[in-house]
Amino acid sequence: MEHFIVSMKCSKVPWGDDMAPFDSVTARLILLLAETGSIGRAAEREGIASSAVSRRVSDLESRLGVVLFDRSAHGVRLTTAGEAYAEGCRIVLRAIADLDVVMAEFGSGQRGSLRLACTSSALTGRLPELLARYAARNDGIDLDIQEMSAAKALLALDEGRADIAIVSDNYDFTRFEIKAFEDDRVWVLAPPDHPLATRIEPRKDIGFLDVIDYPIVGIHQAGSLDRLLAEAARKAGRQLTETVRVESFPALVRMVEAGFGVGFLRSTSLHLLAGTDLVCAPLGESWALRQLLVARRKSTPLSAAMKSFIALCSETYSPSS
Repeated sequence: MEHFIVSMKCSKVPWGDDMAPFDSVTARLILLLAETGSIGRAAEREGIASSAVSRRVSDLESRLGVVLFDRSAHGVRLTTAGEAYAEGCRIVLRAIADLDVVMAEFGSGQRGSLRLACTSSALTGRLPELLARYAARNDGIDLDIQEMSAAKALLALDEGRADIAIVSDNYDFTRFEIKAFEDDRVWVLAPPDHPLATRIEPRKDIGFLDVIDYPIVGIHQAGSLDRLLAEAARKAGRQLTETVRVESFPALVRMVEAGFGVGFLRSTSLHLLAGTDLVCAPLGESWALRQLLVARRKSTPLSAAMKSFIALCSETYSPSS
């Protein structure tokens, strides 16, 4: 708790001596509103009425004497004061979550929980089998698996909504402890009648610059693979030409099958090509070989459930040759 106390002395906290006690429900709503930009979506996520959300925020603003959100027909957006208050909420909620972990360690150790935030790439790779093995070893541990983008998974760690994240390696991990989980190369796929098919079919390495000028099926705007490809194109002085953009790897495979362009897929998702006539090959550039990482906040207490999961990840990790 020392880190929390120092932070609280240095930061403006979301209540004072003359104000009501800290309300964790309202704090979560503030963070949900900041994330979604919508009262309706925040209310749906929290399972309460939109009117109740509006009332809580209005009451809080009245007590604080500041406006936390700018309202418009398009939704809500944090003001400068709102950003400061939201950061205070993150500090307190994270400290509460950390305290819960510490208190749980005083129990028998026979029961517990593990909240895992992971990307779709992790779930289409070896993670499901590893989770089955973990569950068999730890039948008293409740697993909460949350699929989300890498950026949101790391945010969930920051806000105390997840214990461990499994994400791609192209993010800032300064405040996280990380370990390798799975090696993951980027592959290109195309229909058998595509001009690239004769070069792709032998499943030998192909250069990114040999592919980039063809129409492309995009994936996950601002997702880790999208960011990786966009950065590679920028460094090459080229631009990706996307005919369509999809939000899942199965959808990407279907759109490539339909002839909308070539696609890029992680090796952890190559099993999605089973039953198709698509051809594929790995990109030969060094940047195309990535890793999925197991991440946790350095400042978060390490529970027994977290320790055993991280140990199993390390025990079963097999580097690519």
